[in-house]
Amino acid sequence: MIPVQSLSPHDPQPRPPVDGRALRTVCGSFATGVTVITTGGPEEGAATTVNSFTSVSLEPPLVLFCLHRQSRLRPVLQRSRGFVVNFLTHRQEGLAWKFAGRESARLAEVPYHRSAGGLPVLTEALAFLECRLAEEYDGGDHAIVVGEVTALGTSEEEADPLVFYQGAMRFLDAAAKAPARG
Repeated sequence: MIPVQSLSPHDPQPRPPVDGRALRTVCGSFATGVTVITTGGPEEGAATTVNSFTSVSLEPPLVLFCLHRQSRLRPVLQRSRGFVVNFLTHRQEGLAWKFAGRESARLAEVPYHRSAGGLPVLTEALAFLECRLAEEYDGGDHAIVVGEVTALGTSEEEADPLVFYQGAMRFLDAAAKAPARG
């Protein structure tokens, strides 16, 4: 087990900084969905895999994700001023890995189409959110990107989502039924 720091606000002793690898290991215990963020106009489409996505607000409709400051997607996003959050199905694990590395696949190598707003949408995604870039905040070695949702859609085919847990791509067990609400 990884040792944890005290949560007591009354502890007067200074603590050493948290080790980045330990932080990554502990945060890996939180299962997240897997998305691919796409952006760019007709001449320059770009994509990257992200699991640091969350909805923020319904009124106005806002979402956010975190993007490494050195990401190849960042300059394209800043030029286009919009992005699409593509939620992946369990069958898209290979696609998630293609866009996860420093030397990733090109968007032109995967099936996609353009939204009404002109942004790239992965054709086989479980669902998507098209967003206008609303704000970008400092998040250390990452930028916290906030978008206002301007359009959305879901696949007509029902499929299990792709999730990320303890450093691995996984999918939900379709045989496991959700408890009935009552």
